[in-house]
Amino acid sequence: MKKADLVAKMAEAAGLTKTQAEKALNGFIVETTAALKAGDKVTLVGFGTFSAVTRKARTGRNPQTGKALKIAAKTSGKFSPGKSLKDLKAKPEAKAAAKPAKKK
Repeated sequence: MKKADLVAKMAEAAGLTKTQAEKALNGFIVETTAALKAGDKVTLVGFGTFSAVTRKARTGRNPQTGKALKIAAKTSGKFSPGKSLKDLKAKPEAKAAAKPAKKK
């Protein structure tokens, strides 16, 4: 699903225009990003938690030359799904037709 598809579904579900739904989605993205930059967590009960994770600086290797290089520390966003998302089940695959046992 792309952003435009999500906006259309949000607009339909909430009874909004697509423009209003897009503004709401953009506002959510902006405010979530700002909260993560400030070091806060954003928790949506039943859905999941957005948080910022910092990786330490480390030494890596260039795969072509094998030469050691320094990789700088980095902070990025992380999403931890809530219980309802963890319990999602994929659509069951079509079961192969069971073959009857051969009689002797």
